[in-house]
Amino acid sequence: MDHFVWNLDPVLVSFMGLTVHWYGALFATAIAAGFQVMKKIYQAEGLDLESLDNFLVYCVIGIIVGARLAHCAFYDPSYYLAHPMKIFAIWEGGLASHGGGLGAILALYYYKRKVGLPFLFLLDRLAIATAIFGFFVRMANFANSEILGEPTDKPWGIIFERIDMLPRHPAQLYEALAYLFIFIILVILYRTSQLKQKHGGLFGLFLVLVFSARFAIESVKVSLTAYSETLMTAGQWLSVPFLIVGVVLLGRAMMAKSDSVTKA
Repeated sequence: MDHFVWNLDPVLVSFMGLTVHWYGALFATAIAAGFQVMKKIYQAEGLDLESLDNFLVYCVIGIIVGARLAHCAFYDPSYYLAHPMKIFAIWEGGLASHGGGLGAILALYYYKRKVGLPFLFLLDRLAIATAIFGFFVRMANFANSEILGEPTDKPWGIIFERIDMLPRHPAQLYEALAYLFIFIILVILYRTSQLKQKHGGLFGLFLVLVFSARFAIESVKVSLTAYSETLMTAGQWLSVPFLIVGVVLLGRAMMAKSDSVTKA
């Protein structure tokens, strides 16, 4: 059986000593796309656009710091305890999306204290932007031939030639498509339903959908941990708390009346 062979040059363009990688370009696109979604929402709801610039800075810092610390703590703790200075070596790779999500939430809480808007109200809007952000980040992972799936004989298996010649589950594409689908669902509900008026509803749904997808896709991913896993993968264990929080928030929102935007 013939399988699609993937071997994209990681360098997008190199000119006069300046090198731009596909990963960096797509990660920047992810940030820009998420920011534009938030900007459109702020414009539609008459919110302060100028404050978004500060939020972008807080959010990028929160995502990177949170993702790095989570990777070090949950995927290879013994190595980073022995080499603590390597925690800062982000350019060597190693970012955990669960930690990045938590970092973004903490950044939003800090931002919320500056602008005085309800925390869950902001989380609902951020959820929409985060979904499209996640799509581009996983496409960056695909371009970089990382976050690989297990070998498979399925016809849609892809050979990542930079790694080996085994057809594998394109786990990055599974996640990317899941995030794109979730983004579309959230946009439709934001525009057509009353869920956005119930603080925590859209964010709760986002958590349920994203981490249900993550839980399922983790079963076909190559393990990134430096230790043996039991019962579930590290990614699945980390998804469970987010799933529980999502169910609670969504259930609370479904039973609640519409909230006021000014309610802190």
